[in-house]
Amino acid sequence: MPPLSILALHGPNLNMLGHREPGIYGSLSLSEINRLLEEEASKLQASIISMQSNHEGVLVDTIHEALEKHQGILINAGAYTHTSVALRDAIAAVNLPTVEVHLSNIYRREEFRHHSYISPVAIGQISGFGVQSYLLGLQALVHHLREKS
Repeated sequence: MPPLSILALHGPNLNMLGHREPGIYGSLSLSEINRLLEEEASKLQASIISMQSNHEGVLVDTIHEALEKHQGILINAGAYTHTSVALRDAIAAVNLPTVEVHLSNIYRREEFRHHSYISPVAIGQISGFGVQSYLLGLQALVHHLREKS
């Protein structure tokens, strides 16, 4: 199997995981989630590069740069999920298989969180399973990429 490289993108406020509303987002820090993603990627014979930014433009630039570096994107766009046409358009532009993930079930939360600009350009979405959403999303993305090749 050829080596796969996956970009894991974390949006705004996810750097506060472990401190931010643990009843909703859990008690793991972002660095702990990234470590678990690295372990899972290794099991799947893939590599994962994680990046977090609170700035929409930085996330857009990183998606653009993924075109030459990665075969797929795992994204938790945080609040930008519900507001950012720019992120949606960047994902569509690079046309890399993308899986959207969320720690909480966005459909059991406030009404404004029920709409995702990312979902229409993603191959799938996993939400509501805490850190497992990330791991399941990574598994699904790698499986999709291996089936495609």
